[in-house]
Amino acid sequence: MVQTMDILKLAQRGGIEPSMDLLHEKEQHIPGSIQYNIRRYYAQHPWVAEDTGMLVYHYDTKTPSQNYLELRYCITGNRYCEERSCAHCNQLPTENCSGKHQTVDVFTFHFTSTFLHQFVHNVKLSNRKDEVLAFKHPHAFTKTFPLCTRKRNVLDALLNHSYSGALENIFVNAKMHELLLYSLECLIDEKEEGFSCKFLADESGRERIYQAREILLQHIGDPITIKELSRKVAMNECYLKKGFKEVFGTTIFDFYQQQRMEHAKYLLYEKSLSVTDVSALLGYSSISHFSAAFKKHTGLKPCELLK
Repeated sequence: MVQTMDILKLAQRGGIEPSMDLLHEKEQHIPGSIQYNIRRYYAQHPWVAEDTGMLVYHYDTKTPSQNYLELRYCITGNRYCEERSCAHCNQLPTENCSGKHQTVDVFTFHFTSTFLHQFVHNVKLSNRKDEVLAFKHPHAFTKTFPLCTRKRNVLDALLNHSYSGALENIFVNAKMHELLLYSLECLIDEKEEGFSCKFLADESGRERIYQAREILLQHIGDPITIKELSRKVAMNECYLKKGFKEVFGTTIFDFYQQQRMEHAKYLLYEKSLSVTDVSALLGYSSISHFSAAFKKHTGLKPCELLK
């Protein structure tokens, strides 16, 4: 079976694994504007893979007009039905419907250098993110990353919105700007030679730090200790803490807490879950501990998002 990474690599060419049937496609290819393609596939065989994103930075000094930035995502676990009027059915096949299909959804968003110029015009380039947007970063690269709650929410919104016509264009373009923002946040600002921790000069050392971050995101509702985390990535606790702080600019604890609180806001505001339920889902031993942590990181009481 084709894996998520293979699909992301094939996304630009529109290729796909033979055992997957195209159920739906939405695209826009307007010169000078954001170009995108959204494909929903039915996997004939059980699909087991993590939701993944990829950022492709294409840079060529010989043909600067062809430079571009491309975002690709592959998500699973959604269901698709061609008949929107029966969207609230019990998902069982009927005489005129074969039922909802579990899908593999592939997104491609293409940003030309000309389009991105608007964001860096008259801006002093102070970090790697700015250099990438201005196409001043001298080397092409491809970066993969796990999907955080924010990116997943945006992608889900693109699949499930009810807008049409001009309003759909406004909505889709707004969501693509969000994805661009969240994906650029995954880039690290420092140069490889700029690490003060010597073990980060080795690619394997950096990969373990990135792996630690992914594991933390996977344990949002299942707290993990630094000792357990260090074992999972096979790195000394001291090195892990120092390396994480240098690569991501924050401590492991602060990063983990911030991600938990972002997820808590989503559960409270978007899903309308109770404070009690959210506290339990995030692994807190008491509601008071959760409320205190939430207010510390957001400045709000959890109940304020329920009003």
